[in-house]
Amino acid sequence: MGRCPFVLERYYRELLNFCLRKVRDRDTAADLAQESYARVLGMQRAGKVIDQPAALLKQVALNAKIDLDRRAQLRQHEDIDALDETQQPASPQRLQPEAAYASSQNVQAYLATIEALPPRCREAFCMYLFDELSNQQIAERMGVSISMVNQYISRGKIACAARKQELDHGD
Repeated sequence: MGRCPFVLERYYRELLNFCLRKVRDRDTAADLAQESYARVLGMQRAGKVIDQPAALLKQVALNAKIDLDRRAQLRQHEDIDALDETQQPASPQRLQPEAAYASSQNVQAYLATIEALPPRCREAFCMYLFDELSNQQIAERMGVSISMVNQYISRGKIACAARKQELDHGD
């Protein structure tokens, strides 16, 4: 292995003192300094040119401290299963059983509305909605005019809008 472009050892004492001021624990500071050296050496071995080794070591040490703090914070949390049911965080609304069921019911209602469209209208509307084809592409595939495709899509949109209004008002 070739000689390093800079001698990292010359920065050790300065880095250790820097880390000690950040964490106020000699063992943790030594761990941060060692981690910083390992990361910088990895960068150096990967071919990165290091112009300001002292500054880079300090920045890497700060990043290592942030990582250390995050890991410590994760370990401080109680086991979620050990929490009382009232203390457990609620899952997002979309994951609540009632919301999932209502959403499923709405999807079924929309699909039934689309299924009830006349066959050619349903075909055009499905290509528009699910296949995301342009009106021109739909017209070419179906062998009809763009005007006819516009009418089919409009009819599908109106049917879905009416269903939405029914669902929103509980009719």
